Amino acid sequence: MGIASWIIVKGLPLVPKAIVGRVASRYVAGEKLEDALGVVEKLAAEGAMATLDLLGEEVSERSKATAAADEYVRMLDAIAARGLPSNVSIKLTSLGLKIDADFCRDNVERIVAAAAGHGNFVRIDMEDHTTTDRTLAIYRQIFARHQNVGVVFQAYMRRTLADIAALPPAGANVRLCKGIYIEPRAVAWKGYETVRMNFLRALEKLLVAGVYVGIATHDEHLACGAVALVDRLQVPRERYEFQMLYGVDPELRQILISGGHRLRVYVPYGRDWYPYSTRRLRENPEVATHVLKGMFGAR
Repeated sequence: MGIASWIIVKGLPLVPKAIVGRVASRYVAGEKLEDALGVVEKLAAEGAMATLDLLGEEVSERSKATAAADEYVRMLDAIAARGLPSNVSIKLTSLGLKIDADFCRDNVERIVAAAAGHGNFVRIDMEDHTTTDRTLAIYRQIFARHQNVGVVFQAYMRRTLADIAALPPAGANVRLCKGIYIEPRAVAWKGYETVRMNFLRALEKLLVAGVYVGIATHDEHLACGAVALVDRLQVPRERYEFQMLYGVDPELRQILISGGHRLRVYVPYGRDWYPYSTRRLRENPEVATHVLKGMFGAR
């Protein structure tokens, strides 16, 4: 981390909210569902699919978790009404995972059932390692009753290859990403090239097993490696997709789409954009340079 980025990260509480907002506007669709739906329409015109995510921190009140589940049902209704090529992604801590696991599972099941009614799909995001076992337990419980649900594996986690081996024997749908949370070395690989290697190793294991994979990366090296893998294994285009974050490397996004690959963009929205953005800045100090540029009006 450069000294400027370090200063910004350490001084985040002093950074004006407007400056953080300027950075966030590139990566967050807006505060309202209508804002996100507009972004999805534009992405669809470019040949991309989407997954919508309601921004929200870990909740400690049942009413907030229920409200989040209500918003996801409304989101799915709106996607269906407009005929948009989008599914949804959910974080279990925003749906009550740390309040009560059964309560959280019931919220998830309500969302997944609503999605099934529209022929849509729900992705259960993975969070930090303290929630992994509970997240996978709820995923397995829901998957046993609904096939329109998938999960996320993080390539930097040491357990990922074992978790892949424990997937349901048929119908699994997995997003594979590097991983974003700051984790202890005891549970996560730390070397940059090591994580890259484990990503491609995990991807091959998933593809060979016939799992539908969302290949989530902005790393051109991994994108190239993934294309080589699907070509070598002769994986049909309808059995995988690339996934990227909204606002990150739109040029690579178009290169992949132009190459005939399905691609989905992760589109977050919501009033909780500020805590989401500051957390991302702390977890990814290099992004702090965007804040520095924003403070001085640089482009």
